[in-house]
Amino acid sequence: MAVDADKRPLEFAMTDFAALYAERLSTPEAAAALIPSGAKVAMALGVGQPPALLRALADRAEARQVGDINLYYLLSTAIAGETVMRYELTDRIRPHSLFHGAIERKLEARAIEEGRRAVWFVPTGFQQAPRVLTQEIGVDALLATVSPMDAEGYFSFGTNTDYALAVSKSAQRVILEVNPHMPRVFGDCRVHVSKVAALVEHAAPLLEAGKAPQQPQDLAIGALIAGLVEDGATLQMGIGALPDAVCAALHDHRDLGVHTEMLTPGLVELMKAGVVTNARKTLHPGKTVFTFSMGDRSTYQFLHENPAVEAYPVDYVNDPAVIARNDRMVSVNATLQIDLFGACCSEHLNGRQYTAAGGQLDFVRGATASQGGKSIIACHSTAARGTASRIVARLDGPVTTPRNDVQYVVTEQGAVNLKGLTDDARARALIGLAAPEFREGLEREARAMGLI
Repeated sequence: MAVDADKRPLEFAMTDFAALYAERLSTPEAAAALIPSGAKVAMALGVGQPPALLRALADRAEARQVGDINLYYLLSTAIAGETVMRYELTDRIRPHSLFHGAIERKLEARAIEEGRRAVWFVPTGFQQAPRVLTQEIGVDALLATVSPMDAEGYFSFGTNTDYALAVSKSAQRVILEVNPHMPRVFGDCRVHVSKVAALVEHAAPLLEAGKAPQQPQDLAIGALIAGLVEDGATLQMGIGALPDAVCAALHDHRDLGVHTEMLTPGLVELMKAGVVTNARKTLHPGKTVFTFSMGDRSTYQFLHENPAVEAYPVDYVNDPAVIARNDRMVSVNATLQIDLFGACCSEHLNGRQYTAAGGQLDFVRGATASQGGKSIIACHSTAARGTASRIVARLDGPVTTPRNDVQYVVTEQGAVNLKGLTDDARARALIGLAAPEFREGLEREARAMGLI
């Protein structure tokens, strides 16, 4: 039955939303007590990790009031590292990482010394994370930070829609930390108060990502990549010194668009400067599309109620078929190693999991399939302060992006498009992207492998 907007049923009246909110309002301790031993808990990614709730859950685990919890997440931060992911709690709250960072590497190093495990890694691409968490694993609780409730009874996931939205629809317990500093963002990124088991109010500044210092190689690579970007192209960028250098080199471009898993300060600066207008986008024209953001306070303020920015779940944003609907899509991703066949390892280092696949392959395939699109893999030619080559005969770890998918490769030594090249031409081109002092050795290895 159609209902006039001014004569909505009582259950949709704003006063009822306020009543539902009041019913669910709780202390962190009481909210954390809703999570039983044996629960599978999804923790929001990055900035969305809720400090008060995680502290309360950690306190319960420390007091041995709860245990046997499996904690699933991507991209942990200091918020988690200082609470639920403390080493002494890993026998009661077991971290299940879908994307490693410094916290996981530190936990694993200590655990190896003591002959035990402290972190469990779950290999998956970023686009698949919602399905893996909701269908394959079946997490039963979500802990996340959200913006204050709006007049319709909705909270915005703000900086972190990614997998949080999907989990909020399937989890038995949705427990939210309401933070006035979390921006209210448009798009498909809201959860209704009626779906929530408990709410905690906690005003705390959002975690800010510091800028990585740029090296001369970053500036050289940034200039090379900027030369591959046409006016009107749509961009995907990662985080770090290299993507920042690319963004800085794009300030003389016009009418760029953004469709990215991560919205960074560099991309926001391009929007503020009028370089990114999204005017020529073929999908979501006029809108910057993202699934999560990490930046500084000005980044989060820019996101708040900005009609030019929309957030969507990662299984939409990172779907290669969706990405490809953006004409002239350009994806820029970093890697740790590239072998002479053209395959990339972007997640393994020194025999251990270092990060994860993330959305690299999603955007490589989406950009390559785009009309006029370009997929770019970039890295410094050397590592370990120049003592090791990132161009190698064979990878030291798993393949993140297969050779069949790699298109452009860029180091400070140059740029090459591998598509259409024979295996020997690929090997020679990649050797040319290595630092000069490593080229002779790579040629010998290529000959021994029968590549050249």
